[in-house]
Amino acid sequence: MMSEMQVQRIHSFKANKRGLWSLRIFLILFVLSLFAEFIANDKPLLIWYDGRLFFPLTHEYPETAFGGEFELEADYKDPFVADLIEEAGWMLWPPVRYSYDTINYALPSPAPSPPTRENILGTDDKGRDVLARLIYGFRISVLFGLALTITSSIIGITVGALMGYHGGKLDILGQRFIEVWSGMPTLFLLIILSSVVEPNFWWLLLITLLFGWMNLVGVVRAEFLRGRNLEYVEAARALGVKDRHIMFRHILPNAMVATLTFLPFILSGAITTLTSLDFLGFGLPVGSPSLGELLAQGKANLQAPWLGISAFVVLALILALLVFVGEAVRDAFDPRRNL
Repeated sequence: MMSEMQVQRIHSFKANKRGLWSLRIFLILFVLSLFAEFIANDKPLLIWYDGRLFFPLTHEYPETAFGGEFELEADYKDPFVADLIEEAGWMLWPPVRYSYDTINYALPSPAPSPPTRENILGTDDKGRDVLARLIYGFRISVLFGLALTITSSIIGITVGALMGYHGGKLDILGQRFIEVWSGMPTLFLLIILSSVVEPNFWWLLLITLLFGWMNLVGVVRAEFLRGRNLEYVEAARALGVKDRHIMFRHILPNAMVATLTFLPFILSGAITTLTSLDFLGFGLPVGSPSLGELLAQGKANLQAPWLGISAFVVLALILALLVFVGEAVRDAFDPRRNL
């Protein structure tokens, strides 16, 4: 059962139409991106051939399965293979007939090629479909941001809780360490660390986590410093309740009120960090679908404005939606608005 205060906060959030619709749009786009393979792919979703159903997205079929001559996996965009299938069946294609790494060898002009009916947002400098790369890039950016937000929040909340609840030398040493660590030139250190080994999704997540966990420490610490002297906490301590139980069962729920308002902004910051690293060439492996990599291509190919503009619009849309959601959450948890 939700308390009256929780119900008020939900109503307050819903009353902010901009924030509510921003959350809906963001969730719709994110859920759609999770099924990117069904939206943009160079393989058909379904094939009916000679009385049988084939599922190319989940199984690899040799060309001989459709009357061809080679045992290699069928290239469904090859006119020869397409004609073989259409003679005895049909193919159901996704809306975009290119994956993020599919190269269009039949471009009407040299890559990067401008938008056409086949490539709605044009191609990049390798001849790959921009729309497909945006769809996959949106997914990987949000997943990276969510993973970094969740892991950094867990660490930040735990550290802040320990510092605020126990205080004393632990609190002083923790503050001095955070002051020194937060004073580091974060972006330059990320670039240096990213250049040490070949980057990948998990390595980048670990590197950014080294600096991202400090975002919530100060907020949680302040809430625990205030909460540890409350009467119900002292009563629980007098009854012999363990410190761990008091911290995470009694004080943490109250501390989360202030913490939740920061999460959308932390998520937007994580997405921006990945985009920045990709733009500078120190992010995901070469060839990965990335908003930052498309922005870099736009900078290097000023004669192809569709590259930079499309990536900028998608990134701006993500950040704007998250900021609007963050503002709505902040207003919903503002005690002055719930009086």
